[in-house]
Amino acid sequence: MAEEKRLRMSRTTKGYLIAILGITIWSITGVLIGYLITNCGMPALLLALWRNILVCVALAPILFFIRRSLLYIDAAQIGFYAFYGLILAVFNSIWTLSVEANGAAVATVLAYSSTGFTAVLALWLFKEKLGLLKILAIGLSLIGCVMVSNAYSAEMWQLNPLGIFTGLFSGLLFAAYNLITKEAARQKMNAWTSIFYSFAFSSILIMIFNLFPVVPGAAGSYQALLPVLSLNGWLVLIILSFVPTILGFGLYNTSMNYLPASIVSLLATLEPAMTAVEAYIVLDERLTLIQIIGGLTILSAVGIVKLEKE
Repeated sequence: MAEEKRLRMSRTTKGYLIAILGITIWSITGVLIGYLITNCGMPALLLALWRNILVCVALAPILFFIRRSLLYIDAAQIGFYAFYGLILAVFNSIWTLSVEANGAAVATVLAYSSTGFTAVLALWLFKEKLGLLKILAIGLSLIGCVMVSNAYSAEMWQLNPLGIFTGLFSGLLFAAYNLITKEAARQKMNAWTSIFYSFAFSSILIMIFNLFPVVPGAAGSYQALLPVLSLNGWLVLIILSFVPTILGFGLYNTSMNYLPASIVSLLATLEPAMTAVEAYIVLDERLTLIQIIGGLTILSAVGIVKLEKE
């Protein structure tokens, strides 16, 4: 009994370490995307398309030479991975619309409503526990996100119906991504195989989205699908695809093998605080006292949920 408890705690600790490492790497995403959109003028959905394409271009030879079997999937799994890619593609697109309608700060907070959605849906689908400590941690993490992203400013919350819909829907879609990732882990699907095929199917769908000029951030035509970037711009795009996306998503997905989806989703709320620190270091953006307190609030939420026995 004691040995079983020790092994369970060891797996949980490993899951926390993998998730936090993945989220730390993943959090660089915002800084790199901001650079490509602001400094290189790259449309958001076109950026999402090439990010996905480069992920597949990088992963295919790596999996082929290191462990070729990871590239093979059963015909019965094609539908699952296509749905996985659909969730990823629609989430990226709705997130773009949310940022367009709400601004980045409010869009971030609304996206992290996924912690609540994930906890409730995981309770229903996977019978995960939803105790008082987890509810308290979710509440603290959302408060921390509001503080870190400066969404406490009243003028940022002058939302229109489209803004409210896209913001909350992006949170629901992020929760759906967490749950389908958990289901892939439950079915013993390899995390790297899941990333390769979900991003491959997502690339096809985002390419279609890019052909419609009415979609914010879209290329608008097939002639504009090839981005015009400087050498420096391509380098940043490649780093974005290879480092925070492949490693970040890979470790995040792998952590689902060890932790409940609701816990991993809650840990993901560390991302805004980590991004704020990285923006301070890389872009010389100043951290306010409220942002620092918000980051500490998120860390306290993570500490509280660690106390809950799963």
